[in-house]
Amino acid sequence: MLFVGLLIVAEGCDRKATRADLVIINGAEPESLDPHLLTGQAEGRIAMALFEGLTRFDPVTAAPIPGLADRWSVSTDGRVYTFHVRTNAKWSTGEPITAHDFVWSWQRILSPSTASEYCGVLFYIKNGEAYATGRLKDFNQVGVRAIDDQNLRVELEMPIAFFLDLCSFQPYSVVPRKMIEKHGDRWLHARPFMASGAYTLESWRVNDRVRIRRNPYYWDAANTRNEVIDLISCVSPTTALNLYASGAVDIVWDKELVPPDLLDVLIKRPDFHTYQSLGVYFLRINVTRKPYDDPRVRRALAMTIDKRRIVERITKGGEMPASCISPPGIANGDRLYQPPTGLSYDPEAARRLMAEAGYPGGRGFPVLTYTYNTQESHRRIGVELREMWQKELGINVELRQLEWKTWLRAQAMLDYDLIRSSWIGDYNDPNTFLDLFLSDNPNNRTGWRNQTYDETLRRANSEPNTANRQNLLYVAESILVEHEVPVIPLFFYVGMEYYDPAHIEGVYPNIRAEHPLRVIRRIPDQSNKAR
Repeated sequence: MLFVGLLIVAEGCDRKATRADLVIINGAEPESLDPHLLTGQAEGRIAMALFEGLTRFDPVTAAPIPGLADRWSVSTDGRVYTFHVRTNAKWSTGEPITAHDFVWSWQRILSPSTASEYCGVLFYIKNGEAYATGRLKDFNQVGVRAIDDQNLRVELEMPIAFFLDLCSFQPYSVVPRKMIEKHGDRWLHARPFMASGAYTLESWRVNDRVRIRRNPYYWDAANTRNEVIDLISCVSPTTALNLYASGAVDIVWDKELVPPDLLDVLIKRPDFHTYQSLGVYFLRINVTRKPYDDPRVRRALAMTIDKRRIVERITKGGEMPASCISPPGIANGDRLYQPPTGLSYDPEAARRLMAEAGYPGGRGFPVLTYTYNTQESHRRIGVELREMWQKELGINVELRQLEWKTWLRAQAMLDYDLIRSSWIGDYNDPNTFLDLFLSDNPNNRTGWRNQTYDETLRRANSEPNTANRQNLLYVAESILVEHEVPVIPLFFYVGMEYYDPAHIEGVYPNIRAEHPLRVIRRIPDQSNKAR
């Protein structure tokens, strides 16, 4: 039994509601549940239960499998997909879901008025980017067309190996036109709620929980394993651990809710799980501000970070120090991608770069403000970074802590010098990390624009030969992490979750940390015992 006597019930972890079939601590309070607007992993997990796309992720392998489309065909050149929407695909109100709903949904996310930060993942569709940026006004020229109610034709700009993965991802989900046109920005609060996924939204208590209920009209409802699930908002590792230890919650699956100081103890427990994860912890640099517009300064900051010291002193979960942005084990077609080596730890070379940039010994360099979101491990990493930069470069560093939503806005508005960031891959391909930093990607959030990088990455994604694509991806990532350096990778994530396999079934470790809620089940007769 762990810390039951220290049980804390904080705001955001209230347990007064009737216990659901499955209770999960999901991390930070959702920014949104609109699959076309959200950007965070915690809200993404919920949205994926509420809304589905043409494909969905396999719970074991995280590979794309049939979702609202039961089959599809691909042209010989790989550019045209024809999807057949299931005849039994329905909204949670019982109304049919058709190919026309997908056309409207994809037009919505690509519309400039929607201002989706994730619309870039639809730029692989012919003329998708032109429409999203306002260069093209007629959506009929975008490569998506409903042939009839059941058949959807999608034409791509180029053949890409990961398009079916994208069709499983939230931005490609179908959303209810009727509700959105009637209720506008309030559509998520309107009832009856119209869901296209395995669950429908029952309630959302801000800073407490999101409760979802089984969608009886979901095409695969017979295999949805819970009637009601609660997803608790909680950002305190101590509170999360105590709620789990008391049996009040069944699963904790946000890696930031693991107390680093207890990791040595937790890692020995059979109900604490770690696995390789498709994620990276990194720093963004605002290149629109001086002196961070100088690549020499950015490289110097990167080369004075002892990343091994961070993973050994702070994270302590077996994380690998990162010098590139693409995690190990990521696929390039039927092979593993081999990334560049990146910049090594070299304080002496970093001091020379700073002197060349006009700041010998840190003289004349403005105070560097390092921004991070509220979490003890982020604060401790910030303290280490401050110490390294002050010691090796002679610059003054201030730490700035922001609440989750404010931190997200600071990134989006470029309201920072350097900022703590992370990314979990949306699919198993280097492009899920590298396309973040295309000049026009709303998720870039650094102000960095590089035409050579953009063109090289686009050539890579249209290259059918795996070996040639490897070379192009390597060149693009080298520009990013060795030469221009608008980002500084720190370490690759290790997935961490609490759940007792004697009490929970249907959670399968995979590189994407993708655990569809529809297949997870709590074994009832063991559910209320403290751990």
